[in-house]
Amino acid sequence: PFGVSVDTKIKLLLEAERGLRSNAAIRVAEASCEANQQWKLFASTEGAEVEQEWFETGAAIECSAVGDDDTQKRSYPNSFGREVAQAGWEYVQAMDLVGNAPRLADEAAALLRAEPCPAKVTTVVIDASQMALQVHESCGHPTELDRVYGTEAAYAGTSFMMPEMLGHLRYGSEKVSIVADATVPGALGSFGYDDEGVPAQRVKLIDEGLFVGYLTSRETAAQLGQQGFRREAGSMGSMRADGWARIPLIRMTNINLVPGDSSLERMIAETGDGVYLETNKSWSIDDRRLNFQFGVELAREIKGGKLGRLYKNGSYGGITPEFWNSMDALAAEPEWRMFGIINCGKGQPGQVMRVGHGAAPARFQGVRVGVA
Repeated sequence: PFGVSVDTKIKLLLEAERGLRSNAAIRVAEASCEANQQWKLFASTEGAEVEQEWFETGAAIECSAVGDDDTQKRSYPNSFGREVAQAGWEYVQAMDLVGNAPRLADEAAALLRAEPCPAKVTTVVIDASQMALQVHESCGHPTELDRVYGTEAAYAGTSFMMPEMLGHLRYGSEKVSIVADATVPGALGSFGYDDEGVPAQRVKLIDEGLFVGYLTSRETAAQLGQQGFRREAGSMGSMRADGWARIPLIRMTNINLVPGDSSLERMIAETGDGVYLETNKSWSIDDRRLNFQFGVELAREIKGGKLGRLYKNGSYGGITPEFWNSMDALAAEPEWRMFGIINCGKGQPGQVMRVGHGAAPARFQGVRVGVA
């Protein structure tokens, strides 16, 4: 990405920003990009010497429409700050920021005139970007084993997923399989070795709805083994620090929802009455990762298998195992994609880590929407 001139980058962002301002209701328009190069050397008294280097590139656009008594926002490709991957400038070009800007502006303006999302219990179809954050908050964090053992609690809480539940907790329906995979090419949570010198791995956390694994370090894996809850020895390789002056912590790698066999079009067509939810706006989850509530930027009525009225201030909530057990459809690989979260915080002193999440649109039954 550093082979591309600053002038070229600024030109693209200015053109995208002009597209966002194509609607008169837009009062704030932003376009941003970033490029990073990182180099890391790890050496240990056990004989490890590992050198790693990688590049990260990403971008985003967002706009806010302002009315007499309301403000509505739209973001693309996500609302996590920016969409970033271990890639070059071609990743930004593929986003088509300029082509998507007018659509985004029109949607933000239309939300000013939309009805509020009704409060009810119904079927929900959730887009891939919101599913990525759902995985992050309700599966990624509670499977960090240091939270389970209480050595991490002050920043974002502990976990309800205790060791005695391993192999027994029905976390979700049979449609739900989630893996921690640090080997995905181009993903933000990928690497060759973690910061204890453990090789990158792909480990099951949820297998067809059953809770089967944790994010571990060498120390916590040994502790778990001593309790008799895990047969295989050794860390799954999730220890990372955000700089040389910080102690490594158990961090998410790429926590991915394994693709299903449906599609967004099919899920909507099979839904008689429900709500479609897209792009995160806010999140709240308790300190054990059980009770959650998410707000989204855009919602639409589903009626008779078709998308209907636009709703503003859409939101949904639930209890983690109940919610995931209500999943009855998940889109297949063509609609599955990786998302990068660039601001995952943990620890004191605080550390910010970049993690990845693969997700696809999904459908859930009996979900509370329109909660305040």
